[in-house]
Amino acid sequence: MADSDIRSYTFGTLVTAMVTPFTTDGEVDYKQSAELASKLVDDGNDALVISGTTGETSTLEDDEKEKLFRVIVEAVGDRAKVIAGTGTNHTSHSIEMAKRAAKAGAHGQLIVTPYYNKPSQAGIQAHIEAVADAADLPVMVYDIPGRAGVPILPETMIRLADHPRIVALKDAKADFAALTQVLANTDIDVYSGDDGLTLPWMAAGAVGLVSVSAHVATRQFRALIDAALAGDFATARTLHFELDPVVRAVMTHIQGAVAAKQVLKWQGVLPNSVVRLPLVEPDEAEIVIIREDLAEAGMVFS
Repeated sequence: MADSDIRSYTFGTLVTAMVTPFTTDGEVDYKQSAELASKLVDDGNDALVISGTTGETSTLEDDEKEKLFRVIVEAVGDRAKVIAGTGTNHTSHSIEMAKRAAKAGAHGQLIVTPYYNKPSQAGIQAHIEAVADAADLPVMVYDIPGRAGVPILPETMIRLADHPRIVALKDAKADFAALTQVLANTDIDVYSGDDGLTLPWMAAGAVGLVSVSAHVATRQFRALIDAALAGDFATARTLHFELDPVVRAVMTHIQGAVAAKQVLKWQGVLPNSVVRLPLVEPDEAEIVIIREDLAEAGMVFS
């Protein structure tokens, strides 16, 4: 399959949900954000999610988010899509952020299931459609019941896929039967929202991955996805096994944004690993186990 065919989807096939770099005093580091975005695109990302969960959206101010959208769009130009994390559990607030994302030049928006409220399926659908209607941006829906408290049921997602702006789903509920139902009944572009499930999800028909671990192993994830799309599952399986300890290091011990920033600091990509409360940097015991996983993947830092 030609490279142009592999990357023909609205948001491409490899998307990193980007961390938000901070200065040592906890302010958003816009210069470092632009540099990180450029590096991620240079290394093989087709798109970036800005101000998603991994971007610590919950502790970013609205003005910070809008400026980040604008800065990243300027940094990556037409080389990649910028997907603005606009979704909250407050519909009118999400609508406002959708409008601000469009104003800042974002190429799409990520709308997460309203969290904490635990709405009904009708409420979830109405919320997502209202935000999708608010701005002329293609939408990726984010289904993550572990954070939201409620799943988007397949029947709801199938109805949402009829909306002209809803073109993609980031599926992070690890429910293969539900995934199969959505893939069988829609033309929506489905992305694995769990780094470790990229291979099985793509075997079923997902187009790629929205990742946290790809911060630190972009080229390997790029190779895995391209192999799977080309039908070379032997190569994809080998890469899946090689990436397993990286995924464990970033995703299973501590919060993903915290781990990703720590590894990016070790790699010399970020100058620090500062996060905002209520997140905190890893303690020594957590660092030891993350280093052990990374060493298994051949990533050793002094």
